Amino acid sequence: MEYRRSGASGLVLPALGFGAGTFGGRGELFAAWGDTDVAAARRLVDICLEAGVTLFDTADVYSDGASEEVLGAALRGRRDRVLISTKAGLPTGPGPDEAGTGRARLVRAVEAALRRLGTEHIDLFQLHAFDAQTPVEETLAALDDLVRAGKIRYLGASNFAGWQLMKSLAAADRNGRTRYVAHQVYYSLVGRDYEWELMPLARDQGVGALVWSPLGWGRLTGHIRRGAPLPAGSRLHATAAAGPPVADERLYRVVDALDELAAETGHAVPQLALAWLLTRPTVTGVIVGARNEAQLRQNLGALAVTLTPEQLARLDAASATTPPYPRYPYHRLPDFARLDPPLAGAQ
Repeated sequence: MEYRRSGASGLVLPALGFGAGTFGGRGELFAAWGDTDVAAARRLVDICLEAGVTLFDTADVYSDGASEEVLGAALRGRRDRVLISTKAGLPTGPGPDEAGTGRARLVRAVEAALRRLGTEHIDLFQLHAFDAQTPVEETLAALDDLVRAGKIRYLGASNFAGWQLMKSLAAADRNGRTRYVAHQVYYSLVGRDYEWELMPLARDQGVGALVWSPLGWGRLTGHIRRGAPLPAGSRLHATAAAGPPVADERLYRVVDALDELAAETGHAVPQLALAWLLTRPTVTGVIVGARNEAQLRQNLGALAVTLTPEQLARLDAASATTPPYPRYPYHRLPDFARLDPPLAGAQ
């Protein structure tokens, strides 16, 4: 296992972390993801620890808190060997105090997460979304108090726009508050929007990226092909509408390139997709999920993949898109005229 610092912080994370979104199986969406119980979760944790995977990521909205409960039970007796990451901020109910990142909500959310996880502290606590109705100063002050109380070790954000993350970092610096050191983002060969604004920001501000849904919401598992229907067991039948959209032709172009590399290297399609992500600037770690041992072992096999510059360039070209304004049309300027280093595969 390779271990990396998250941005400019002292938080050291494994290159691959485990996402517990499949734990619990409560609710229509998460039941479609998976329904791993405590016994099965313990076995998946065993496999992770054998491979050096020490980061386990969850959230309060995953299966209405059941994911945290199952993860906490699965980690019992080995808490000192792992890092726990969880998130809060998305709505957990219909009430006005059941959403957002105001002080009262954050304190309750952290206390509830600690109780469900059966732990005294959270190693990485991330805001699941930006709350535009609460001043960032209030949010940061509440989080800073929770850090000083020993209930949280490090802070992160998730799914923030560039201006939202920069505003929060600037306010933290201005007021002497604890800074976000990680940003959990959607990033994959079929979803490269992270590169245009958030990646340069992360480079400049020293914020590491933790990637969620690295296989494009299940589209890069190796089971989806041009001209073929979705496999009967694919969870896309039930979850596609809730995930990031991907144009069919772009997906098939990327899958074709991955298939070619799979034939050349002997590695599975998802392993190649994960290996590509592990080479990208600012990426600290990639969160992988699994509903069973076979899926987990296959994903962990990405650590053994080494892609040549030529192979990386082929994946870059197959997955590249024209950037949005104001990157377009100035993304073709020479390096000295750019505000940040060029990104491989940008077209």
